[in-house]
Amino acid sequence: MQGFKEFILKGNLVELAVAFIMAAAFAGVVTAFTDMLMGFIGKAGGQPDFSSVTLAEVNVGIFINALISFLIIAAVVYFLVVTPYNKAMAHFQKEDPPVTKSDEVLVLEEIRDRLAARPLG
Repeated sequence: MQGFKEFILKGNLVELAVAFIMAAAFAGVVTAFTDMLMGFIGKAGGQPDFSSVTLAEVNVGIFINALISFLIIAAVVYFLVVTPYNKAMAHFQKEDPPVTKSDEVLVLEEIRDRLAARPLG
């Protein structure tokens, strides 16, 4: 029972659960945004649903709908999630301080160099 309690209370599991819930909520927003954009595309093209489009008697409309939806979703995720995340990481990421050699390291390097320069024998 102790192992199960540790598994449930692990930080990674809780973070994963929160991420899953947030992703589900965000998926609803993206789907609504995609439907809205498909409506605008329909106004411009005459119909928001391309599922009845055929090419040489092959229904390609379903693929067109999926492709347009994918591109809209990818753009939303990129501009609303990836770009702000990258900017935030760049802003908050701490730069490593310049490495300076301590006096001990300098002395040890000098000893090493002198030993290396000494003739063998």
